[in-house]
This record gives sequence, structure tokens and C-alpha cells, in this order.
Amino acid sequence: MSPLDQTTPRPADLSALPAADAVIAAAARIGSQVPCSPLIQAEKLGAITGADIWLKLENLQYTGAFKERGALNRLLLLSQSARDVGVIAASAGNHAQGLAYHASRLGVSATIVMPTTTPEVKVRQTRALGAEVVLAGDDYDDAYAEAARRCAASGRTFVHPFDDPDVIAGQGTVALEMLDQGGHFDVLAVPIGGGGLISGMALAAKAKQPGIEIIGVQAALFPSMLNALDDGDRPVGGSSLAEGIAVKVAGQLTREIVRTHVDDIITVDERSLERALSLLMNEQKLLVEGAGAAGLAAVLSHPDRFKGRKVGLVLCGGNIDQRLLSMILMRDLARSGRLARLRVMLLDKPGQLVRVATIIADTGGNVIDVGHHRVYSDLPAKMTCMDVTIDTEGEAHLKRILSNLESEGYEVEIAAY
Repeated sequence: MSPLDQTTPRPADLSALPAADAVIAAAARIGSQVPCSPLIQAEKLGAITGADIWLKLENLQYTGAFKERGALNRLLLLSQSARDVGVIAASAGNHAQGLAYHASRLGVSATIVMPTTTPEVKVRQTRALGAEVVLAGDDYDDAYAEAARRCAASGRTFVHPFDDPDVIAGQGTVALEMLDQGGHFDVLAVPIGGGGLISGMALAAKAKQPGIEIIGVQAALFPSMLNALDDGDRPVGGSSLAEGIAVKVAGQLTREIVRTHVDDIITVDERSLERALSLLMNEQKLLVEGAGAAGLAAVLSHPDRFKGRKVGLVLCGGNIDQRLLSMILMRDLARSGRLARLRVMLLDKPGQLVRVATIIADTGGNVIDVGHHRVYSDLPAKMTCMDVTIDTEGEAHLKRILSNLESEGYEVEIAAY
């Protein structure tokens, strides 16, 4: 097979599908180089969901994600001549960093092709891990095409992020560790992008514990695996918090494993992903990216399906932009009533600002920010309005503040802008 053939989409070669023994072999191969991540019982989340929740902390891997397992397994299986030539991949995410890190450790030259739109921090981090980074095209498809061209010209080995039997086997070691650490599970809820992680985990888990249920979780904006399995035409695309699983086309190999080894696939919307990420941060003190919160989002969205069961969730990554994280946490405060912006209508005369602030303070609220609007308003000329951002103890406390303001004669509304 030519290097180009390794990159172009093709019908699934069922003879190339890995089996459970390949995952076991991968575990022995990479075990001394990829730490066994902790598995913890999340009692606080259990109290919220009614399920016995256990979390596999792949966000604590060196590169912040599980992806280095499959990348390392693929690298270790290269012939010496292939190592001498080097490897190439197209990725703007965790696969890039996992491959770069372990290739550098093993003395293998790595080239990563990224879209020109890739955030500078990811480009910088990948270069810092030892890879040559090539920026090409506006999106992943363009970067993929350039990687294919360079692969054919250079003879480098293409390392696919998910649709490769050695990569799938490496990712499956997550499940082996979970079952060794946690014993019997009723169900594993696993994020699905291209399908590499769930394919490997399903192979290993079903072989070791045949009665276990494997449920895949996809972002509702990217139901590509569902479409692949039932020839559906659900829309695929959009701006998802779970960018790590925002894959437009499921893998050829992975879809066949999912078809035979995964019991069901659940989609989760963006709001449930935000809530899950916030709960992991606030209740468990764990930093995850959107894809890493997908399993918990499924439990929150379908509580009856998981209630009373022992559930294993993979926090598959923790690489999230700090500004995005800050916005998500602030939005969560607003939705819970702990942060609110009030628009208060009042007479344009001295003392009104102080009076409103005093009412809020006397009710136990904390004023964070005040905006006073005289000119840009459609109120009568002798009226004005002010926007007050306040910190509260929650929804009930916010309602008391609103009630006290209204009882003093102020017209007030919660501003949604």
C-alpha cells in the first residue's frame, strides 16, 4: 500500500479490524510509557444523578488526553526503516500533541499538518513537543489533503487519529485499566468523534465483561457515527463546545466495530455539555474540555437510563481554552441565579442609585457592576434606568431581592443580554 493509500478514504477492510487480544498486547507494549490514570468514585455527582459514577481521569495524561495511547502504540509497531523516515499526521488537537510527544521521546521525526486557523497556542504547544508543524488550508479537510500529498512525496507513515487498527488497540487500554481498577461496571458511557476510543474500549470491555453495556455519546451537532450506522442524513456541523469529538465523517474501521460492539449511541446538546463541564469543575474540581464532559452530559440528559447503575465515564481530555472556560463558568452562574443582571427603572433624581444599592445590600446581595443610562433609552424624559450586576446565593435569594425592589416601587426585570 502506498503512503497516499494510507490517507485516502476507502471501504473498510474487515480483515484489518483489531480484536480484543490486540488491546491486551497494546497494554503490555505501552504500559511502561503511558501512566495508568486514576479511576475515582464521584460521590457528589452520584448524589446529583442517582447513579454510581466513576471517572477515568485521562485528562491527567502528560498531553492532557487519552490520544497518546494510540499514537504510542502505532509508533512502537513501526519497523526501524519506517522510524528512520518518520511519521506525519493531520490534526489540530490532542492527536497532534500525543503523536508529537511520543515521536520525540522515541527519536522519530514527526510532521503535523494543521489548518491555518488553528489557535496559536496549539501550534506552539505542538512545536514545543518536538514536531515540525506545517500550516495549510482553512480547515481540517485542507490540512488532511496536504498531509496526504506530503506523505506520498516523503514516504513518511501516516498516523490516523482514529481509523487505524493499532491506534484503536492503544485507545482500548483505557477500558482494560478501568475494569482492573473498578471491577464490575453496568455501563460505560464513552465519547464518540471518529470512533477510535469507543471502538478499542468496546473490544476490550466486551471480551473481559460480556454483559457490560457500552453507550456512545456524540455531540448533537455532530452525529456522524449515527449517520454512518443507519445511512441517516442528520445535519452535521456547527460550533460545538465538544470540539474534540466534532468529527464530520466517522471512521471506516471504527463504524464496523461500533456496529457490532456498541449497544447504543446518545446525542447531547450544547447546554448539557456546558452543565456537565461546570459540574465537573465545581463539584469534583476537575478541569476537562467539552469532549471530556460528554459522558456526564449523557447521564444528566437521560437520568432514568443510568439511575441506580454503576457507570464508568472517561474524562478523555482536559485541553480547554482559558477564556472559553471562564465564559462557561460565568454562564453557569447566571443560569443558576448566582449571577444576575437587573434592569431597574427609576426617577432621574439624586439618591436613586444609592437607594437601589441599599435595598440590594440589605437583602444580602453584592453589587458587582452598575451601568446608568439616561440618553440611550426610550423611557420618559424624567425616567432613567440602570443595569445592576449582582452576586447572589442562588435562585431563591435572587427572587427575594427582586421582591424587595418591587415592594419599594421599582419596576425591575432580569436582563438577558
